[in-house]
Amino acid sequence: MSFLRSRILAALAVSALILSPVQSGAETIQGALAKAYRNNSSLNSSRAGVRVTDENVAIAKSGMRPRIAATGSASLATRGSTEIRAGEFGITLQQPIFDGFQTRNNVRASEAQVRAAVESLHNDELNILFDAASAYMNVIRDRQIAALRTENLQFLEEQVRSARSRLEVGEGTRTDVAQAEANRQLALAQLAAARAQAAASAALYQQIVGDAPDSLQMPSPLTNLLPASLDQAVAIALSEHPAIAATQHLVDAAAFSVKAAEGSLLPQLSATAGLSRSFQDSSPALQQDGTQNSASIGLSLTIPIYQGGEASARVRQSKESLGRARIDVDVSRDQVRQAVTSAWVQYQAAREAVAANREQVNAAQLALSGVIEERDVGQRTTLDVLNAQADVINARIDLVNAEHDVVVASYAIVSAMGRLSPSRLGLNVARYDPNEHYRAIKDKWYGLSTPDGR
Repeated sequence: MSFLRSRILAALAVSALILSPVQSGAETIQGALAKAYRNNSSLNSSRAGVRVTDENVAIAKSGMRPRIAATGSASLATRGSTEIRAGEFGITLQQPIFDGFQTRNNVRASEAQVRAAVESLHNDELNILFDAASAYMNVIRDRQIAALRTENLQFLEEQVRSARSRLEVGEGTRTDVAQAEANRQLALAQLAAARAQAAASAALYQQIVGDAPDSLQMPSPLTNLLPASLDQAVAIALSEHPAIAATQHLVDAAAFSVKAAEGSLLPQLSATAGLSRSFQDSSPALQQDGTQNSASIGLSLTIPIYQGGEASARVRQSKESLGRARIDVDVSRDQVRQAVTSAWVQYQAAREAVAANREQVNAAQLALSGVIEERDVGQRTTLDVLNAQADVINARIDLVNAEHDVVVASYAIVSAMGRLSPSRLGLNVARYDPNEHYRAIKDKWYGLSTPDGR
């Protein structure tokens, strides 16, 4: 067996190690997804956004709660030679009794907005977990391609040395040397580009997951979470995807907002009460000097007659917002259906590509081995060997891309169905519960501290 053929077999062994699905001590995709679920800044920002939305419920409930205020005033005046000091201090209470059901409908609208925000958060979780899986696979793919480019460079360097040796003994030509050298320089450029792409993928991985990638274990597709057919996948997505549920809750919120806007056209009734104490002290003394205490209680009724068209415009605006929210539900359904279909066909195509590319790699390797042997006996040229090697490298890179696409497409299907969750993936991570903050603040009457103590 020739030296070059032995190098080809060694290269195949290296490739097998690169593409092996199990690596001792390597980071698993479940571990990377768990880190992304805990540490991703965008996801933590979305969680904070839900907590902001939660406070709208407490704000809406304040509409029917009492308003208490302390008042005070002090003055100093002169009237001729008389200096007058006066002051008044008191406390007032205002209690809404009827506001045209505005508060009740605002509360219901805010609660629907909270439910929509929670579903949007679940949708963000799907997207982040899918992005993390894609980044994980991109690192593996780009590292494999860089390793293949390194192997290709080593092969071409051997071809350059072989061409020069044959030229020295009169069995080759300068053209053979030039062709081998040209391919070696091309391989150097391709290796630099592959390493740059691998570094860029590692940087994106760190942004999404929170840690720099170390040794990564090649995962398998999520076949256990995939339905039997595309129709089943679409049906599951339309019934479970959080993006659709979020738009449906926004329809409820818009409907309650219409009722709240209509409430501004109804009478408003509130009760008021107050206590005050006033005093006046002058020098020389005036007849009205002294202290007075007073108390008051009453009802205030307001019946809107004409408000310049503002109230009716807000009602019309709210109705248009409701119509738009209903249309957005259909938009979400169409987007989810398209995403599921696209991911499904990409998964099927990638599986077929893996099988075809494996056959292509085997055939290209056999062809390269035969061309080398024929070159050694003068039946082939160095250019034939270089072309055959290029076919081998391209076929192996295509196989790496196809194996990458199979895994990513399987995660894309599960994500598009709305099922890419920590519990279904079996991630070792505590699930974030957005309702914990909501329960803590929805009925708070006072307090400046958030539930976590800030």
